[in-house]
Amino acid sequence: MTDVANARRRIRTAVVWDGLSAAIEARLPGRTQLDVLDVGGGTGGFAVPLAQAGHLVTVLEPNPDALAALERRAAEAGVSERVRWVQADAADLAGLVQPGGCDLVLCHGVLEHVDDPAAVLAAVAGTLRPDGLVSVLVANPNGAALARAVAGHLDQARAVLAHPAGRWGERDPLPRRFTPQQAAALFPPAGLAVFATHGVRVCADLVPGALVEGEPDAIASLLALEAVLAEHPDFHAVAGQLHLLASRLPGS
Repeated sequence: MTDVANARRRIRTAVVWDGLSAAIEARLPGRTQLDVLDVGGGTGGFAVPLAQAGHLVTVLEPNPDALAALERRAAEAGVSERVRWVQADAADLAGLVQPGGCDLVLCHGVLEHVDDPAAVLAAVAGTLRPDGLVSVLVANPNGAALARAVAGHLDQARAVLAHPAGRWGERDPLPRRFTPQQAAALFPPAGLAVFATHGVRVCADLVPGALVEGEPDAIASLLALEAVLAEHPDFHAVAGQLHLLASRLPGS
C-alpha cells in the first residue's frame, strides 16, 4: 500500500474511531471489558485495536484469507486470547451468536453486500444486551457520484444517481449504496434507534494525492477538517460513507 493510500486510510478510519470511542465512553461508562461482535470484520482493522484495549472480540467473516491475516495480526499484537473468529456470512448471524450477549456490534461495510440488509440488521439487534450499541458503516451514493465526477468519470457519476441501488456500472464493486435517508430507515424496523450519524470521507478521497504524500502537516490538517465535516449534518449528504451509531429501542 502506498504512502498516500495509507494516509487516506488513516483519515477514513479516524472519524469512525472518534465516534465509536465517544459512544462507548458516554453510553457504556466504566466498562473495561466489553463483549464485542465484529460482523464482516475482515483482517481485524477494528477487532485487534479493540482487543488491545482489553475487550473480547468475536469476528464473523466469510473470507478465509482475511481470517488468516486476522490470526497473524492478533498474534503479532499479542491479543490472540481476546480475539476469536468464525468463518461465516452475515446472513448466518442469528444461528451463530448467542442472543442478547453483546455490548457492542460492529457492522462496517456489510449491508452493501448482503441480500437482505434489513434482516441482517435485525439479527444484529438481536445479539445486543439491553444497553448495547451498534456501529454501522455504509457507502453513500451521493458521495460516490461526487467522487466519480471529480475523477473525470462523468457518465458514471450520473449513473450512480439514476441507479436504484446507487451503482455506477457493471464493474462497480458494491451491489448497493444507501443515502442518509435510506440508511436511517433501516433501524426502527430492526428495533434500533440511531443516536449519532457521522459523515466519513467527505473530502478525503477528493483532495489530490500530492497534497498528502509525505506531508505530515497536510495530513493533520485533512484529519482536522474531516473531523469537523463529520459532525456537520449539511455534509452528510455528500460523504463517501455514513457512520451510524444506534441503541436498542425501549421494549425491543
